[in-house]
Formats: sequence, structure tokens, C-alpha cells
Amino acid sequence: MPDWVYPLGTATDGPWQTSLGAADSPTSVPGWKHTGIKIAELDAGASLAMEATGEERIIIPLQGAFTASVEGQPYELSGRTSVFHGPSDVLYTGIDTAVELSSVAGGRVAVALAPAKASYPVRLVTAAETPVELRGAGNCSRQVHNFGTPAALEADRFIVCEVITPAGNWSSYPPHKHDEEKDGETNLEEIYYFETRPAPGSPELPSTDPIGYARVYASDERPIDVTTEVRTGDVVLVPYGWHGPAMAAPGYDLYYLNVMAGPGRVREWLISDDPHHGWVRSGWEQQDIDPRLPFTA
Repeated sequence: MPDWVYPLGTATDGPWQTSLGAADSPTSVPGWKHTGIKIAELDAGASLAMEATGEERIIIPLQGAFTASVEGQPYELSGRTSVFHGPSDVLYTGIDTAVELSSVAGGRVAVALAPAKASYPVRLVTAAETPVELRGAGNCSRQVHNFGTPAALEADRFIVCEVITPAGNWSSYPPHKHDEEKDGETNLEEIYYFETRPAPGSPELPSTDPIGYARVYASDERPIDVTTEVRTGDVVLVPYGWHGPAMAAPGYDLYYLNVMAGPGRVREWLISDDPHHGWVRSGWEQQDIDPRLPFTA
């Protein structure tokens, strides 16, 4: 069975500290076809080039500001202090476009990708334009940046967003799936890229180890059973099955970048809840959003 969990440092490729799913990557996952993610840390003044290929991409600064040059046209991405400081500018590059990334002060950047055929124009989505959603309620409250969803971005295949979960809360909950093409559901692979930090006000101790947890389990005869600790830089792949919760441990905030795409005709995120737990949604109407949200700059 393929590996579905990739701790930081286990899927490197040259300058990329993480490279998963891309067709040209030596760390490609058997049977993984529709999505990919690349993560790089650039030193001050450094640059990194990506060749033109048949995949659409979104450039997402995780920490720091970047310039993304697409076929020689520069786009300034204002970036942020960290993923816990609100949205960043992001850049959709379309397909068959060469991209060069650079950073004056250095930083960490993600590239979400999906093999695609239809051509859509390059688009800069600024932090101010990014739809910010506060989803759930109570200890299921989380913050979602919907910069790469169908309602916010014209694209061919992928759906991309990021989620911030305050310490002690659960997100990707109730557990749900999107592994069939049927009424009310679309078939989508999914990538979770995680970052963690001590929550504001936590003591600064040398032994601090910010962690979260992720769960994926079988919805049919296809075997999958993942319960894993996650830290900054770790990736969990969801090929099929129920997934959730993604848990922010008490004392530690949790971030994840979601990249989804699939073979279906419609680019839409349609899910089925695990029938054992879907009732949880009905209680949110009587609860308030966690007052720690939204996280901003």
C-alpha cells in the first residue's frame, strides 16, 4: 500500500523540501494522479524556477513576501509573517507557463498544482480579495481562506483553500468523504499540508513541541487507516475514505493547506458526512463562533 503520511524531510526533491504528486517528481505516489504540492524555503535574494508544463498552479506565500514571474511578467505577493496571520496574496498561473519565484528577504512558499488541459488566465488574488469564512461553531470553529475555490477563482481542475484551527478545536469535522461521482458528491483526491505553533499566551519553553493530529479511515472495501501526529512541514494524503477530524491539540494552533482535484466532469466540492457523526452539524446553530477567530495580521 502506498504511504499516505509524509513527515517533513521524507519527500524532498532538489530545492524542494516537499514535492508530492507532480508527474516529474521522484517522490510521486503510486496511483496518485490529480493533485500535487511543492514547498520550498528560499534564502534572502534566492530564486527558484519551474518549467512550463501541463499543470495549473497556485503560488501561496506561507511566510515572507515573494515575486512570482510568469513568462517574464513579475507579480508581487505581499505575503505574511506566518500562516497564522491572515490571508496572503496568491497567484494562479494557469497551464503551460514557466514560473520563477524569488524573495528579497527570504521565506517559505507553497505551490499547489494539478494536471490540467483547459487554459485559464493568470490571476493575482490579493489578501484583501480573499474570501474569509468562519466555519462551524464552538470547539468546531475554524477559519477558511477560500482563494482557490470555484466561487472565487476560475480554474480547470483544482480546488485550493487553507484552514486555521485554534488550539483545542477540531476541524474537517464531522468526518466526510468525496471519493465517488454521484448525486451530492464529487470524486476528489485531497492533500493536507500542515503547520503548527504554540498558541498565543503559551509559555516559551525549550521543550515545546507543537503538534496536531489527523485521521483518515475506510468508507468501503478499500483499506486505509491513518491516525497520525502532524507538525510543521508534514503532509497527509487522502486518496479516498472518511477523513477528519484534523485536531489542534490544546496549547497549539493548527494550519493546513488543502489541495483537491479529481477526474469528474464538474469542479465542485460536494461531500457526504459519515452517518455516525453528521448530526454534529445540527448543534452549531445554538453555539457561537470561537471568539479567538478570525486570526489576522
